[in-house]
Amino acid sequence: MIKFIPIAAQAGITGFESPAAEYTQLDLSLDKILIDHPSATYLGFVEGESMTGVGIFPNDLLIVSRAETVNTGDVIVATLNGVFVCKIADTKNKQLISYSKRHKKYQLTDGDEFIVEGVVTRSIRLHRPLKKGFT
Repeated sequence: MIKFIPIAAQAGITGFESPAAEYTQLDLSLDKILIDHPSATYLGFVEGESMTGVGIFPNDLLIVSRAETVNTGDVIVATLNGVFVCKIADTKNKQLISYSKRHKKYQLTDGDEFIVEGVVTRSIRLHRPLKKGFT
């Protein structure tokens, strides 16, 4: 169980009361909030900068669901010719779109080995490095 302490963001301090004075205990579970289909969900860490334009940065944690149907505009994780990629799906034009000016769209062809591994449903920014053993 997580103890939740509601603290309103303010530009300055107006009083001396402790922000923890009226804390509330909530039955809060991050897996219940972040994961819609536990048996079809996996986590992955981002490498590279091709998706920074949509707020996905190196070392972010992605929550990826295999239970979701891929729609145009979805951020997906896929295997493309044996390499894991994270891109925006354009199902109509059969393209993979990076959201960085340094990376071009990729036009899928019949010769490509392409498998969608899942749809990114959430991403989490890690402000401190993880402890050893997680990466």
